[in-house]
Amino acid sequence: MIQEAVQLRASDIHIEPFEDRVRIRYRIDGVCVERENAPRRMLSAIIARIKILSKLDISEKRRPTDGRIKITVGDKQLDLRVSIIPTNHGQSSVMRLLDKDNIKVGVRQLGLSERDFRAFNNLIRRPNGIVLVTGPTGSGKTTTLYAALNALNRPDRKIITAEDPVEYYLPGINQVEVRHNIGLDFALIIRAMLRQAPNIILVGEMRDHETASMGIQASLTGHLVFSTLHTNDAPSAISRMVDIGVPGYMVASSVIAVLAQRLVRTICPRCKVRYTPPESVIEDAGLPPEMVKQAEFTRGKGCPYCGRTGYRGRIGIYELMLINNRLREHMFKGSPTNEIRQEAINNGMSTLYADGMLKVIRGITTFEEVYRVAKKTEQETLALQHIVSDLDSL
Repeated sequence: MIQEAVQLRASDIHIEPFEDRVRIRYRIDGVCVERENAPRRMLSAIIARIKILSKLDISEKRRPTDGRIKITVGDKQLDLRVSIIPTNHGQSSVMRLLDKDNIKVGVRQLGLSERDFRAFNNLIRRPNGIVLVTGPTGSGKTTTLYAALNALNRPDRKIITAEDPVEYYLPGINQVEVRHNIGLDFALIIRAMLRQAPNIILVGEMRDHETASMGIQASLTGHLVFSTLHTNDAPSAISRMVDIGVPGYMVASSVIAVLAQRLVRTICPRCKVRYTPPESVIEDAGLPPEMVKQAEFTRGKGCPYCGRTGYRGRIGIYELMLINNRLREHMFKGSPTNEIRQEAINNGMSTLYADGMLKVIRGITTFEEVYRVAKKTEQETLALQHIVSDLDSL
């Protein structure tokens, strides 16, 4: 099962028990694909085997358990993160395949547009401040942060991370794993980190007031802090920080940028064909005529290389909100999210939807993929106009 998942480039293996069968699904490029079902009688043997491999207690069947498996498939060394929870039809397991090759991406390969790439590169070289990366689970936040750390990882800089759990091991970086059972949480790790005089700190996630305020203290005392938040877009990260209990003036003085992101599947390079979408599709997307003129719409026909889906691999779509004085004034006043969003777009921020549409007209992905992860709002017209002016200047 694990070998097949590796061959199909799956990121997760889901083993789900039902009354009459055990459903096995692989998540490939972010979409679950069902494989042949295992007979119901095999469930306890499969779960017991997974537990033995991950050194878990096979007699514990009532509580959720987590573990890790180190395994070699072909010439690849893989780390599997295992999560098992009890359901009403037996224990359900998810194995996350962590492939070290996936994090060897540079900032250039992430898929940032030329303007955002330049801005992000300048950001990560700032001496202090907080850079927040936001998005739902599985939107590639960790990969983006690791790409930034890899770009900054030089012998003259000390980098410490606090993660829950440590997914990938990075050479040359001090990584600390959160352990709630002994009281080793994010806030405690950050407090201890600051005594080690790091230049750059990565905090896995700002979940509560204590972690967020410690991160802000770190940025105000001259450290560059990277962290993640679970929000839908970049402007709502500000109100989320205030919800956690951080005063608006503290957020305004420490946060230097927020990067929201999603992942879209890219069109398979082997069966990619040019096509012209119907007028109604272009109209619904709200694309300006200048963009349509320069567009190269493509789609995948489906071939053995992409498993007949027409897609192979994924790329990020981004929304980079750089904090300037006008936005800081809004934060001081406690303005609602839509006002902050409007101000950011006026300053030239490209929205998730607009960045997705840029990748559609460049023939990288399709309308359907962008609609799957990003929603169109009233303010998109202005954001798309920014992209048109960028296209003209490139």
